[in-house]
Amino acid sequence: MGFTDTRFTVNLSILFTELPLLERPAAAAAAGFRAAELWWPWVETPTPEQSELAALRSAFQDAGVQLTGLNFYAGQLPGPDRGALSVPGEESERFRANVDVTADFAQSLGCRALNALYGNRVEGADPARQDELALENLTLAARAADRIGAILLVEALNQPESPKYPLVSAPAAVEVVERVNAATGLDNARFLMDLYHLSMNGEDLPRVIDEYTAVTGHVQIADNPGRGAPGTGDLDLADLLGRLRKSGYDGWVGLEYKPGDAPSAESFGWLRTAD
Repeated sequence: MGFTDTRFTVNLSILFTELPLLERPAAAAAAGFRAAELWWPWVETPTPEQSELAALRSAFQDAGVQLTGLNFYAGQLPGPDRGALSVPGEESERFRANVDVTADFAQSLGCRALNALYGNRVEGADPARQDELALENLTLAARAADRIGAILLVEALNQPESPKYPLVSAPAAVEVVERVNAATGLDNARFLMDLYHLSMNGEDLPRVIDEYTAVTGHVQIADNPGRGAPGTGDLDLADLLGRLRKSGYDGWVGLEYKPGDAPSAESFGWLRTAD
């Protein structure tokens, strides 16, 4: 089974990074994409100047590219940080300051999926208290997402690359989704199923798809090993995406892979040859 029936969105925080941020939407459009997603682009601040927000908004609008997903502030990505919302002190304060900024920017571009990375365990902090703080902040984020008609995504990462991140399995992330929905009563929290991260954790991907598609709000892919484009590793991504479709998933699939040494625009040959 091929990729023909899949709607792909390109992640502009890992692809086209050889270009300045404001040039990436147009580059994605030139490569044939009409949809893109982003990690929080301003890693140094949760509250960028309005002029910076306006410039990025115009870059998407001028390129004719739909913003389909946006992360809340999560510290340094890529880098050692994996979220801020469960980190006591300044980082969680920064997350809270960012919630409405992210929601308002997403709304201005019609984006309906907001991703909140859970946050690392930190030395000296009680894990139970971190989980309480996470639920408080995820509840805040879910309400902001609901305000703009969006869903809140909770993602599992992988233990080898993020050893201090507590959500390193599909069941762990889905449990948090259920807790958030119970706390808010909004039923707008969903699982972000990243097949690369789950494969790095050694999970049975067909079983994950069968069990959790119903609570999945977004899917991301990269091949494994290497986190490269489909076909560079061992995952049968075409078959897995076909299984997702048969299980009822009809949403976007984010391309969140590393392009390798060549320019990002040269990493999409698999789309032309896979079917």
